[in-house]
Amino acid sequence: MRLTLRRRLAVVAAAALAVPVLTGGPGPSSVSATAEAAAPVPPVRPGLAGTAGFMATIRDLVGFAPRTTGSPGGLRTAEYVAQRFRKAGLTNVHYETATSYSWKASASSLSVAGRRIDSFPISHSFIVGPTTPGTRTLGPQGRTADVVDIGGRDVGSTDVRGKWVLFDLNFKLPLAGLLPFTTFLWDPYLRLLNPSALLSANPYLTNQESVVKAAQKGGALGVIGVLDDYFDSNRYHNEYYRRTPMTVPGVWVTKKDGAALRAALGTTRRATMRLTVERKAVTARTVVGFLPGRTKDTVMVQSHHDSQGPGAVEDATGTSEVIALADYYGALAKKRGYQPRQKTMMFATFDTHFTGYQQHQAFVEKYITKKQTPYRIVANATIEHVGKRAVVDKDGRLKVLEQHEPRGIFENVSLPLKLKLDAAIVRNNLHTTAVLNSTLPAKLLGGIPTDASFVLQAGVPVISLIAGPLYMYDEADTIDKIDQTQLRPVAVFYADMLDVLDRTASNRIGQGLR
Repeated sequence: MRLTLRRRLAVVAAAALAVPVLTGGPGPSSVSATAEAAAPVPPVRPGLAGTAGFMATIRDLVGFAPRTTGSPGGLRTAEYVAQRFRKAGLTNVHYETATSYSWKASASSLSVAGRRIDSFPISHSFIVGPTTPGTRTLGPQGRTADVVDIGGRDVGSTDVRGKWVLFDLNFKLPLAGLLPFTTFLWDPYLRLLNPSALLSANPYLTNQESVVKAAQKGGALGVIGVLDDYFDSNRYHNEYYRRTPMTVPGVWVTKKDGAALRAALGTTRRATMRLTVERKAVTARTVVGFLPGRTKDTVMVQSHHDSQGPGAVEDATGTSEVIALADYYGALAKKRGYQPRQKTMMFATFDTHFTGYQQHQAFVEKYITKKQTPYRIVANATIEHVGKRAVVDKDGRLKVLEQHEPRGIFENVSLPLKLKLDAAIVRNNLHTTAVLNSTLPAKLLGGIPTDASFVLQAGVPVISLIAGPLYMYDEADTIDKIDQTQLRPVAVFYADMLDVLDRTASNRIGQGLR
């Protein structure tokens, strides 16, 4: 019998668990809040923000939302981060800019036999091409055509020409799929090593690209995606998939509305979609600032500040971490008797995370591959998504748990640094954390699912923390989803590693000693 991808990954996970992987000490599968509160307290670093400081920054950032590339909220966010960098004492604070493309949908609807089905436009659908602005519309009356339902299958040889393709959106990478790349696991409360967590989906890798690519090749009129692995929301703001520009129109429907749609298709095979899309060339702004060291060898601290909705966890939390570390190291530099660090520190919050990563690619070209500046980036520390775990309950609703989302730290540092990284995770009790070697997934996937991917591919060693909560691409990504208990421990962990990176010879940071 042919196994589904999720089942195959579960088999891989079972095999991976047979390999010795370092974990936290023995602990019960269920740990009380009191016991967890008694966990080791991260070492105090005077001057590093407390929880209240992080939350004040996050509230400011959420107040600018949506922080979309090229929008007023995006500009206000870039100005805010630049102001905070200057206040922290960073030098040469400026914007790195690139052309990206905004996308705005209007007049969107879906109906069958005169019955309107609640729907939401698929982000970055119905565009002309990767770098083409303009307006496209299905017209005031929309377009009516037959629906072909492929469910969770591939398009394959199905005749889709001139039809709407109805498909189930599936999240293809449960946590179990990352276990083969895991080299260290700190999970003393067994929050990760249980079937519920291991098989839980995250919205990073889906079948959207493959279905859309095949549908477009087959001449489909457009697509209707049923959010089969999702909670009861159709406000799923997918990223722009630059390898497969979506030139056909499309809408999302919830699993419940998908069932109603399929029931209605029992009496008629025709559906009507309305959609108008406007795409504009806009200026993307990445904010950069420096804390000069004794050399131009540079350690980069990174996140992204843009969002498509409130973006509290993704990625007001990551941006708040970068700002807090800039404040901390900037304050140290202002103290009497301060001796500059060996390496320069660069702090950066990126734009274009959702619109094609144009700024990420331009940055890598300028600072790394074509090296048009005096800075030599020798290491990268990227921080994303400090949020609570959420699951779909039996009624299809989002249930937020009082525990943080399992996270991974992708790294490709030398063995001595990796051992120090593992020790820093334990020392700061960053539990429910897997350390993942980034070299193999980067080769297999063409990168890693973090904001550091382009820097990694350019040859820079990375320490990149990421989590994939179910709500991260949704308007449900609100302040209540933030795991406030982890904001400072994550910052302390990164401060520990930034100090280690500063003391390490630049040619001894990466896995391949140069």
